[in-house]
Amino acid sequence: MGDFYQDGVVTTLHNLHNRSYEELEQKMLHFSKKRPMSLILPCLYSELQGPALGNIIDELVKVPYLEEIIIGLDKATREEFEHAKKYFGRLRTHHRILWNDGPRMRALDDLLVQENIAPSEMGKGRNAWYCFGYFNASARSEAVALHDCDIVTYSRHMLARLFYPVVDPTFNYKFCKGYYYRADDKKLNGRVVRLLVTPLLRTLKRFFGNDSYLEYLDSFRYPLAGEFSMRADVTKTIRIPSDWSLEIGILTEVMRTNAIGRICQVDIADRYDHKHQELSEADSNAGLSRMSTEISRAIFAKLATNGVVFSRGLIRSIKASYYRTALDFLDQYQSDAVINGLSLDRHVEEQAIDMFAINVYRAGEMFLDNPMMVPTVPSWKRVISAIPDMYNRLLEAVEVDNA
Repeated sequence: MGDFYQDGVVTTLHNLHNRSYEELEQKMLHFSKKRPMSLILPCLYSELQGPALGNIIDELVKVPYLEEIIIGLDKATREEFEHAKKYFGRLRTHHRILWNDGPRMRALDDLLVQENIAPSEMGKGRNAWYCFGYFNASARSEAVALHDCDIVTYSRHMLARLFYPVVDPTFNYKFCKGYYYRADDKKLNGRVVRLLVTPLLRTLKRFFGNDSYLEYLDSFRYPLAGEFSMRADVTKTIRIPSDWSLEIGILTEVMRTNAIGRICQVDIADRYDHKHQELSEADSNAGLSRMSTEISRAIFAKLATNGVVFSRGLIRSIKASYYRTALDFLDQYQSDAVINGLSLDRHVEEQAIDMFAINVYRAGEMFLDNPMMVPTVPSWKRVISAIPDMYNRLLEAVEVDNA
């Protein structure tokens, strides 16, 4: 059960009495007449064999208010793409698949490379960026939502709550972030938020005072949630990372281009669970190790644009302070888990903190060595300026692939 406490600078929309999805969907049908909605699903082909996506599609088949579903498909051969078309074919809503590894999408990527405006890395950020481009090109909707394809606790109630703040005409929000708590039936999850992001933000606030960016990020109850919705115009102006700092990067860009009063977060689930990344202590280029480094580096880069001057001595102090702060948070989370009958392995959690502390320092060094290292993809506004017919090219490529 949620509360009604408003903390931080971002409006929080709570789940106060579990409004039925039937009532919500009737509202959404009404809103859709004036503000049509599209959904973006960035996925890997391997997720078509996973336990979550089948249920997600079963739920989406029942959703009556969507105008369009855009599926970004990564790591798929031609045979796998043909299978994906059949897999998603049961959707009743108009839908298209972006075959990101296909020759037509690759040709578009080569065109962007020639203009030096192509995504620099493969991954979810690149996938989502191309889906935003197709959303703008199709121009079928005025609002769009994105969520992951590995949510094992998914229901269509989540989607309605995620969309609601940006489509209700009596609201003034242009961007909405979903939040929830991460747990399964036995243990508390969400290590990167609990043990890295929140302790790091609190540490940086002690160093840099009431920095508006830190206050903003710290207002989000689950800043790494992969679920968000926005108005169409927002998708054209934001620059997003193509690496694992996608969620932090989008929040950063939305703050840059919008007033805080136009941004909110909404409780979309009593419980949320999806696949878990490995800690990857032995490989800094994989799993939570890579994720923690790229998130930390993205935060440092944004603070630098606000005038913060970093040095190796300062990074060492931040790392030491973060480590102590994260251990204090761990005490709090352990108590929270125990009173709710959930398990929390203290040894495993402290292993994660040890690694995160190393990666906070590593991220700082990487930023100092190359301040331009954070890989952001140009906005679609810039792409259209460089290649005026890019939307037409993208539409044609996707239509031919899906024919």
